[in-house]
Amino acid sequence: MPGSQDNFQGGMAEPTSLSAGAEQTQKKESVATRLMKHEREVGVPNELGSANAATDQKEQPASEIREDYGYRSTGRPEKTGAIKSLVADQDASRNCELYLPASNNCPAMESSEESEEDMYRDAEEIEREKILLCETSSSEHKLSVAPEMDIMEYCRKEWRGNTPVAKRMRKGYEAVAQKFASIRRVRGDNYCALRATLFQALSQATQIPSWLQSEDFTMLPQNLLSRYDWIKQWQLKQKLGRKMGEISDEIKEYLILLRKKWKNISEIKGPIEKQEACDKLFKNEEEEYSLYEALKFLMLNTAIELYNDDKNGRRVPVFSWLLFARDTSSNPCQLMRNHLNHIGHSGGLEQVEMFLLAYALRYTIQVYRLYKYSTDEFITLYPNDPEEDWPVVTLITEDDRHYNIPVRMCQETML
Repeated sequence: MPGSQDNFQGGMAEPTSLSAGAEQTQKKESVATRLMKHEREVGVPNELGSANAATDQKEQPASEIREDYGYRSTGRPEKTGAIKSLVADQDASRNCELYLPASNNCPAMESSEESEEDMYRDAEEIEREKILLCETSSSEHKLSVAPEMDIMEYCRKEWRGNTPVAKRMRKGYEAVAQKFASIRRVRGDNYCALRATLFQALSQATQIPSWLQSEDFTMLPQNLLSRYDWIKQWQLKQKLGRKMGEISDEIKEYLILLRKKWKNISEIKGPIEKQEACDKLFKNEEEEYSLYEALKFLMLNTAIELYNDDKNGRRVPVFSWLLFARDTSSNPCQLMRNHLNHIGHSGGLEQVEMFLLAYALRYTIQVYRLYKYSTDEFITLYPNDPEEDWPVVTLITEDDRHYNIPVRMCQETML
């Protein structure tokens, strides 16, 4: 990465020109921009607060009550009031205070388990999950990915009644059931997107990715910190105020752990033994959360690479423009402070950050977005134009906030 790009901290102006390759991309309609549109599927019914509504259907997904926000279907999204409104709406839903890059003070993260509940779900759903956890055996209590259950049985439990939302969700689950027999519910803290993606990647792994085997992989924290001093404000889970050297060493340990676990699980031949190894890993909270910190750091590294590529006139994917079009992430420093630092603490992954995760792992993330059933966005790919040699993992979401895992494929999933 060129030295001229080493000081993008806070005040860096946004790119104003496009590379030749990017201009060509401008001419094509991009699925990525459509994914950033939050369409109002159903208005907020007047009876939402009534007792009948509470028993008639599952809680209204967040997508049901969002306002419409417009993005251009081609090229770089304009920084209009619509985009600013979308960012404000997303940040409000995350209930997350923003910290401007001009300040070096890092917010104190709450350490209690209660503070880590999924901010995208309402209190009723969180309470139901607590009851469900209490009903499980002690051996399953800390399992971050619940045992599998029949996907239609799960649907019938979650979506009763005859409201439009419930009917749409049942239709969506019926469509998923044509491909997958079962579902595994993912623990609902703000790591759920990372957890579901990593669990699926490891449970299907047959070899370690080439990027994990590179000699300079574990040197990544040291190399980045030597170039970008602001990375010393990276917030590790429940570990604040670390010195630069300590952050570098700790993240290096996480990356080494990621490589080790991926290698060990990929070498297991039997599918049952492989699943048992994954279940064991995702019962070990210390190792599990260390892996998420590794993934977040890889996302930061990918964001820096994309930002520098765009500044140097190289072609970048459209989602990169959207990522840095937000007022809260106009450069990698702001992205780290206002978004990546909060993932797992007070917020989860937003739509555009799902693209970033896919690029960081070099995996295609295929998502059944149930509230988009009967539209061309029902099955969404991150990225929408994946490399042919990228492996594919499949997730399910009802509202683009919480993700679960479909398992036991009925037939081969074709992209």
